[in-house]
Amino acid sequence: MTDQAIPVQADPEKLATNPVINPKKLQPLRKLVPFILRYPLRLVLTVLFLLVSALSSLAIPYVMGGAIDEGFVQQNLSNVTRYGWLIVGIAAIMGLASGARFYFIASLGEKVLADLREAVFGHLLRLDSRYFDTNRVGELTSRLNGDVGVIRFAVASSFSLALRSLVTIIGALVMMMLTSPVMTIAVVVLVPCILFPLIAYSRRLRGMSRKTQDSLADLSAMSTEMLGATRTVKAFTQEETQSGIYNSHSRASYRAEVNRLGARAVLVGMAIFLGTAAIVGLVWWGARAVFEGTVSAGELTQFLIYALMASGALTNVSDVLGTLQQVAGATERLTEILDTDAAITDPASPKPLPTPSLGTVEFDAVTFGYQQAGFERVLSGVSFSVAKGETVALVGPSGSGKSTMLSLLQRFYDVSSGAIRVDGMDIREVGVTPLRQRFAYVEQEPTIFAGTIGDNIRFGKPGASQDEVEAAARAALVHDFVAEMPMGYDTMVGERGVTLSGGQKQRLAIARAILKNAPILLLDEATSALDAQSERLVQQALEHLMQGRTTLVIAHRLATIRDADTILVLDAGQIIDQGTHDELVAKGGRYAELAKLQFREA
Repeated sequence: MTDQAIPVQADPEKLATNPVINPKKLQPLRKLVPFILRYPLRLVLTVLFLLVSALSSLAIPYVMGGAIDEGFVQQNLSNVTRYGWLIVGIAAIMGLASGARFYFIASLGEKVLADLREAVFGHLLRLDSRYFDTNRVGELTSRLNGDVGVIRFAVASSFSLALRSLVTIIGALVMMMLTSPVMTIAVVVLVPCILFPLIAYSRRLRGMSRKTQDSLADLSAMSTEMLGATRTVKAFTQEETQSGIYNSHSRASYRAEVNRLGARAVLVGMAIFLGTAAIVGLVWWGARAVFEGTVSAGELTQFLIYALMASGALTNVSDVLGTLQQVAGATERLTEILDTDAAITDPASPKPLPTPSLGTVEFDAVTFGYQQAGFERVLSGVSFSVAKGETVALVGPSGSGKSTMLSLLQRFYDVSSGAIRVDGMDIREVGVTPLRQRFAYVEQEPTIFAGTIGDNIRFGKPGASQDEVEAAARAALVHDFVAEMPMGYDTMVGERGVTLSGGQKQRLAIARAILKNAPILLLDEATSALDAQSERLVQQALEHLMQGRTTLVIAHRLATIRDADTILVLDAGQIIDQGTHDELVAKGGRYAELAKLQFREA
């Protein structure tokens, strides 16, 4: 209800269309209480000014009744003037209190929104890779943005509206009872008789809020996925197909909403007719009471105003309760994230890694299977060790478990059995952050953020000086092409580095790894998608990066790993052969066949 002294007729449609509240469905709202209670001063001031505003609005009809009886009926202008100034004074108090209430509740809502969004985003970043393997990023983004916005509206508006409406209902009923107990009882009896049939009909509208939100989330997820892969869509000429899929989902959502609106349209007609008939009946009964001398004209006026205020406030409460069901659905979707525990966590008493790093890696009978694949084994009994400063290459067909080994080493997943040791320590016994600080990771498709070139390099070491950034860029052969750009290291690279070539992005990722200066280097097919010239430049940058570091490298192009200290040949999750390039060629096994194809050796 707005901050006005005399409300318009209540909207009975809202009373009807908002379904009966199931307290269990509102339980997720309890998760918001800790966020709200972080700011007790704002909360207390909000309630204080809200009460002042509500009580002021209740005083105006009482004063107006006196103005009618002692001013208009008696035709006494001085009394009309006196009551008029009194109403103006009360309105001034109500205006000041309402403005203060709006400010404090709005600022409280914004603080809760910021805290909730930060909590959800921070928790998402701490969740392990398994969670993102089974949840679409677009759907999570919809929760983080859309659902948090729904909750902000509730905190900033619905809470204030509900409390003010409850105060108004109680105050209006008390004043109505003092004015005319008989008519008050009649109103209290009449309202349920009108509402119950409408509410009974409105039961068919239940349960649509979360379905609508989930449908919109699916649309958001699909649009995020497709718009993020526009080049792939265009390359495969899938514009029409994907548009058709999106349109079919959109039309299904539209049809469901139209069906709901059709049912609501019936309620609108019923509510308007019954509500108008009830008001006409109340006015007729009041007029008869005035003619009989039971109440005065002023008392009837204030009674009708209080009745309208109470019915309007009841409409607002019903509307808020309906909104709270939407908010509960949004809160539930967010708290599902906050309540999700990360599978990869620090041990209760983490052991420190040796300082300085030993630079050693060991796989001891490691077996692993992805959960979403039904625990089908990806690795089976893998064992090998890497000494400090050694380069070990992983070779094998796609799906043989090479990238999985690097993921397990960084503890993105935990092994199903066996153990992985870094610097002689079981990685499950040390802290996750200290463990990952031992690695510099260069992916096959490097992640480039939509910032500047400098920001992307500095991602490897936040807080690094410009000199450190440039030194890493020179070592990775990045500086030369950056120097040709008008903005230099302040050049914006676009979303996912769209303004850079594949080789430039790869060298940028290498510069990031050089800046991190970790003792163990992980390379996941860092040159497989590049042309010959770009590959040569990237290989030069990698050679600089690998100096003095323990390195595990995945490669399809055997020319890049000929000088590796050990080459592990994998197939179906097992090591089927190992040795140096020359040793493996001499053995004449799987590796020799690959080498013959790539090097044309006999």
